[in-house]
Amino acid sequence: MIFITPGRQKIEKAISIFLALAIWQVGAMLLDNSLLLVTPAAVAKRLVSLLAEPDFLSSVGFSLVRIISGFLLALVAGSVLSVIAGRFRPAETLLWPYMTAIKTVPVASFIILCLIWLSSKNLSTFISFLMVLPIIYTNMLQGIKSTDRQLLEMAQLFRAGWLKKMKYIYIPHIKPYLLSACSVSIGLSWKSGIAAEVIGIPDGSIGEKLYEAKVYLSSGDLFAWTIVIVVLCIAFDKLFLLLLKKLFVRLEKS
Repeated sequence: MIFITPGRQKIEKAISIFLALAIWQVGAMLLDNSLLLVTPAAVAKRLVSLLAEPDFLSSVGFSLVRIISGFLLALVAGSVLSVIAGRFRPAETLLWPYMTAIKTVPVASFIILCLIWLSSKNLSTFISFLMVLPIIYTNMLQGIKSTDRQLLEMAQLFRAGWLKKMKYIYIPHIKPYLLSACSVSIGLSWKSGIAAEVIGIPDGSIGEKLYEAKVYLSSGDLFAWTIVIVVLCIAFDKLFLLLLKKLFVRLEKS
C-alpha cells in the first residue's frame, strides 16, 4: 500500500488544476472564438469585475440562503422520516412510492410543476429540499437497518434507555452513512437549486445572472458565475462536513 502525505496530495491537486487551465487555454486559443469559449485570463478578469459590482453580494446571498435552507430542511426531514421508517415497517412501505418518484422524475419536470404552486422566489429552496430528501432518507434508513442486532439485543437485555441506545449504538453506526449522504447531496442541492433559478428567474439571484449571460451571449459572465457557484458549493461542503464531524466527536466524548 502506498501512503500519500497531505502535502503531496496538495501538490498533485495543484498540478492537476494547472493542467486543466492549460488545456482550457489551448482549447480557447485553437477555437479562437470568445463567444464559444473564453480564455481563463478573460474569465478571471470578469470575475474580479463581478466582485466589485454592487449587486454581487446580494445575488450570492439570495441563492446561498435559499439553497442552504433547502438542504438543511431536507437533512432534518430525511433524518426524521428514516427513523420513523426504520422503527415502523408500514411507514417505510407508505413512503416508498414518494421517494421513488422523487428520485426518478427529472428535476426539470419538478421545477416546471412547482412554478405553478410556488413563487419563483422560493423555488430553489423547495427544489433543493426535494432533490436532497431521498438521498438523506435512503442512506440513513440503510444505516439504521444495518445496525448490529446483537448489540441492540444486548442493550435491551441490560434495559438501556432510548437515549443510550441512540448515543452508543445508532449514532456511531449511522455516522458514515450520514457523512456520505451529505457529501453527495450538498453538490446536488446547488446544481438543482441553481437550475431552478435559471428556469424560474427570480430577481436578484445567481440563476438570473446566468440567464442574462445566456441571453446576451456573454461566455465570460457564464464562466465567472459558474466559478462563483463552484467556490460556494465547495466552501459550504467543507465547512458543513467539518462541523458535522466535530458534532459527532463531541457526542462520542459526552
